[in-house]
Amino acid sequence: MNDLLTPLLTTAFLATFIRSLVPLLLTALGGLFSERSGVVNIALDGLIIFGALAGAVSTKVLEPSLGAAAPWAGWLVGMLVGAFIAWIHAVVSIKYRADQVISGTAINLLASGVPAVLLTALYGVANESPKVAQGLPLWGVGELKFSPPVYFAFLMVAVTWYVLYRTPYGLRLRASGEQPGAAASMGVNVPRIRYSAVILSGVLAGTAGAFLSIGNLDSYVRNISAGMGFIALAALIFGQWKPLGVLGATLLFGFLQALSIAWGGRNLLPDPILTALPYLITMIALIFTGRSAAPKALGTPYDG
Repeated sequence: MNDLLTPLLTTAFLATFIRSLVPLLLTALGGLFSERSGVVNIALDGLIIFGALAGAVSTKVLEPSLGAAAPWAGWLVGMLVGAFIAWIHAVVSIKYRADQVISGTAINLLASGVPAVLLTALYGVANESPKVAQGLPLWGVGELKFSPPVYFAFLMVAVTWYVLYRTPYGLRLRASGEQPGAAASMGVNVPRIRYSAVILSGVLAGTAGAFLSIGNLDSYVRNISAGMGFIALAALIFGQWKPLGVLGATLLFGFLQALSIAWGGRNLLPDPILTALPYLITMIALIFTGRSAAPKALGTPYDG
């Protein structure tokens, strides 16, 4: 029993837990904006990858001219690239009323191939970008030092809740996802609201990617998302499309990921089972989620 609990009672485990949680939380909050407006966004994993790639490559390019400011610029570029890719998904889904699942899947497929092509063209290797000289700064004490996106992620929980439930924009966004026809009859520009929400999802998922590359690993590596976008989507469903529910779900899934890392190599369970543990629990959680509280117009193109 001590072999099971001892690794969990350390600051190192707490740090791993927080680092595992943050990209899930950022991405799930981004998905919340998109899906509460009525647009299905399964492209979250691809958005993470594009944000991570853009953050790492742009930081490397800008280092000679910007020095220590380059990672901050890289974070911004990761956000902008995530927003741009999400905008493509929005155009296809909203303007051309294409199947939103197919559009998201196409972006995920692009994210599996484009990075290798770009890295090969730039650096002659397909799987990894060169390490940046300096990633985002670390703030905190001792082992509990984290890059700025960590603090940004927790701040965004409060911001998302406030925007969703205490602002006119949040009311319009929720109305666009529940009753877009009724919202339009009250003067709400449903397509514009949906565009903004999907682009916001790209900004947050792009930030998650930038955190992974220049806020954690100091480079882009192949499969850097490790399916986090899909776990974030599951957390969104498990959290019933609510900010605090999303926080609770990502705390659970982040803990499971940290647990699989902490128990790895200790011969407590076979390594394949430990690696798959977060994904298995995610599937089980979805099975027992119960009655879904998805927005009523989720996935339905608006014809007004």
